[in-house]
Amino acid sequence: MKPKYVVRLSADERSSLQLIVRIGKAAAYKRRNAQMLLKADEGGDGPGWKDSKIAETFDVTTKTVARLRERLCTKGFDHCLERAKGAGRKRKLDGSQEAHLIALTCSAPPEGRARWTLRLLAGQMVELEYVDELSHETVRQLLKKRNQTLAKKGMVHSPQVQR
Repeated sequence: MKPKYVVRLSADERSSLQLIVRIGKAAAYKRRNAQMLLKADEGGDGPGWKDSKIAETFDVTTKTVARLRERLCTKGFDHCLERAKGAGRKRKLDGSQEAHLIALTCSAPPEGRARWTLRLLAGQMVELEYVDELSHETVRQLLKKRNQTLAKKGMVHSPQVQR
């Protein structure tokens, strides 16, 4: 099946990609993208490999090759060598919300409770309308990260575990 996005590189683009591959000083993902684009090139002297052959050769999925082709055709040559934007996760809490969570953790627990639990903290953050929703796992990860940072600065002492 013919790919939806056809790669036809100009002479300047081809020489630029060959330079990246030949010198080998670029990041590994840039070098791999350059090699895949050179193999996908159906212009002048390009081999015009199929996505399946490119994917097998460079140990990636055919979807990766298709996305690279698409990025070249839609966003241009400069963007096709970079990592795809939007990859990764968006932060659940901003700095202000994190500060409120830490302050809440340091405050007295609710009446009838000896200490804060992760689920109580998450529920209280929602109840106080700092966030729309919050998972206890997000609270755990944030407090774990913050506790390590504060411990390095000597601001928090780890509790002694009795055995």
